[in-house]
Amino acid sequence: NVIHKGIASVVNGVFEFEFVVPRDIDYTYGQGRISLYAVDGDVDTCQALLKDMFNDFDFRDEVRLAGVNSINWARVLAQVVYYFTSAVAIGAPNRKVSFSVPTGNFGDIFAGYVAKKMGLPIDRLIIATNQNDILHRTVKTGNHTKSEVKPSISPSMDIQVSSNFERLIFDLYQRDGSKVTELFDALKNDGTFTLSNEANKQLINEFDSGCCSDIETIQSIKKYHRSMGEILCPHSAIGVSVSEDQMGKSPMITLATAHPAKFPDAVQKACGVIPDLPSHMADLYDRDERMTRVPGDLNALEAIIRKGIK
Repeated sequence: NVIHKGIASVVNGVFEFEFVVPRDIDYTYGQGRISLYAVDGDVDTCQALLKDMFNDFDFRDEVRLAGVNSINWARVLAQVVYYFTSAVAIGAPNRKVSFSVPTGNFGDIFAGYVAKKMGLPIDRLIIATNQNDILHRTVKTGNHTKSEVKPSISPSMDIQVSSNFERLIFDLYQRDGSKVTELFDALKNDGTFTLSNEANKQLINEFDSGCCSDIETIQSIKKYHRSMGEILCPHSAIGVSVSEDQMGKSPMITLATAHPAKFPDAVQKACGVIPDLPSHMADLYDRDERMTRVPGDLNALEAIIRKGIK
């Protein structure tokens, strides 16, 4: 039943957690229950199109559009839970705990920010990024400037426009929606905005950050496989690697992202092992793959979704 597996490193110990889902959900797309569309572009292209579809109210209501990634507030709320669970497991609320969180869309670590606001005694929240380090650069400089997305071995973090960072900006600017609109219009049109002095002070008071190259990610996977026999996915390895550079007095928990079998090439390069798929997905790579390529265009995407539903 497990489709994702995570590792949380606690100072010099390790414990694992798992996300379990009902077996009767079909995660393949061979029986007509799921349609897969390959959109020309990158993750930012896909997220922008999804938001445009939500803003097309006629289309949204016609197809009963819903989102299950971290642009959905319900997803963030669910992620808040394991901050409390993991912190309590190692001594909270009697002592503070820090978290290193691999992030691209800022959803998982924003959940940590929410948990802290709810009263969880979090010492430090560390944003761990790959080479697409816009969030790390923002924490260090106060300037939020897009650059070209650089493909990496941690593709879920290959993002320049982090949807949930907008939610944080809303908080940093005292929930002034008009100011948030102004800033993100500037990001869309000019590719950049600069935080006010007060907002920047709040940002660096709440978050630390670090980044990790592909080479460093490979080294981290190799290190933990050799020392602990644990295979990390590339995203999880980034969180662990960044946490090692920023250990403080409080115990550090590193949140993980995915099963390493989703990234066999990177894992094999790092430690010479091809991780096994979960048993109920063991024949995944032998199954027929069905997908439809779609241009990165709103009208084209909406048209093919309409056709697919009918």
